[in-house]
Amino acid sequence: MNAPLFPDLIVNGQTIPHARIAAETQNQQAPKGKPGIAWRKAANAVAIRTLLLQEAMARNIAPDPQQVGPGRFETDEEARIRGLLEQSVRVTPPTVEQVAAEWRKDPSRFRAPPLWEASHILIACDPREPDARENALARITAIATMLAADPKGFAALAAGHSECGSKDSGGALGQLGPGDTVPEFEAALRTLSEGETSPPVLTRHGYHIIRLDALAPGQVLPFEAVQQKIAEAMEKAAWARQARSLVDQLVSAAKIEGADLSMV
Repeated sequence: MNAPLFPDLIVNGQTIPHARIAAETQNQQAPKGKPGIAWRKAANAVAIRTLLLQEAMARNIAPDPQQVGPGRFETDEEARIRGLLEQSVRVTPPTVEQVAAEWRKDPSRFRAPPLWEASHILIACDPREPDARENALARITAIATMLAADPKGFAALAAGHSECGSKDSGGALGQLGPGDTVPEFEAALRTLSEGETSPPVLTRHGYHIIRLDALAPGQVLPFEAVQQKIAEAMEKAAWARQARSLVDQLVSAAKIEGADLSMV
């Protein structure tokens, strides 16, 4: 009989079924072809949940499932763990002075959204179709070569080749803010300096060549405008620290086989 590929996970004498860990692997990132890494991450996650559930049961915390989405409620296990955290993690909201001190560390972190003026050339394709994607890439690469030889010819190339309605204005898209474009387009915009042109960028619409025509960085916001946002972030961070401390206490007192929580 062959030995199991992965060791049993045993938490304080409780053996966890391999099926539960296997189900958790889909939530863990790991390099392709490295199932052992995903399994170890999943085993660690399941071990922590098991410790929290064991502690909740030891404290006789009754489940009170809450709705977490349309027609979807917590499981009894999830409700017990939430009840444990609510009982164990008590965070005092930061004072105005503490929030102001955090803001003063670097006010430039808190800005209004930037505005970009951009132009583009689009060769449309469905990126899910390999042949169409390959053809579009060949066409946009040829346009990029022409553009490299004549950077001032962007508007003419857009008018002659772009498959977007903006071709009628030389590819100009006007002012754009965060969220106005698809994520890949915005990510490329954020890497460009004024006047700079991107290499071909693939989005769900096809391949783009993007030029950043002008950038208006967001203004630094006054303390009053960001006070609530900073306070919420500080409170969330304090909650996470206390929850981590609870887990660390449970781990230090537990006997665990089949997981390595020293790296969590």
